[in-house]
Amino acid sequence: MSVQLLVSYIFLGLTLAAPIGPVNSARLDKGIKNGFWHAWIVGTGSMIADGIFMVLIYLGIAKFLNIPIIQIYLWLFGAIILIYSGIESITSANKVDVEYRTRRKEALWRSFLSGFLLSISSPLSILFWLGIYGSILAKTATSYGTTHLLLYSSMIFLGLALWDIFFATLTTGMRRFLNKRSLTGISVFSGLSLIGFGVYFGYQGITAMIEGI
Repeated sequence: MSVQLLVSYIFLGLTLAAPIGPVNSARLDKGIKNGFWHAWIVGTGSMIADGIFMVLIYLGIAKFLNIPIIQIYLWLFGAIILIYSGIESITSANKVDVEYRTRRKEALWRSFLSGFLLSISSPLSILFWLGIYGSILAKTATSYGTTHLLLYSSMIFLGLALWDIFFATLTTGMRRFLNKRSLTGISVFSGLSLIGFGVYFGYQGITAMIEGI
């Protein structure tokens, strides 16, 4: 077992978390409005959802997620969560306070729940983990045996955690150099991106429903 191989799995976790998507949009929004801990805990909620996916795939329950009616439910439920989160982000955009020490923060549990729901309800996340993590499990089991599966899975999870800390730090640092207008613009942009993903999810769900009739 080489250190280079372990580092490669950590890097894989970083690359899995880095693409702009619903969770990173929510991280940006919460970090801009409320600071480091809110951005970080959005990612924590998302990581717990990712962990659930990893366990399900590891236990071989992935076939359940391939049932058409389950996929339709996930698409539509994900659309509702995303569109609601996007609208909430836009409607509260003008409430962003430039003054770091005087801004009014929302409860941490709401940020955590936001990250968890955005990730656990996302069919893209499910398909992503099925494709990426499923293939990693197969390759690792073939090359190194099942004894190393937990270790390599932990390295992927560590990569996700490192990205969460990095992104939360980045958004907090950005906030100190932005004025109220730019902060509001970023919040609106985050909200629109969430709504955009929601519309896409809804379209996929409705299409799957029509095809299944």
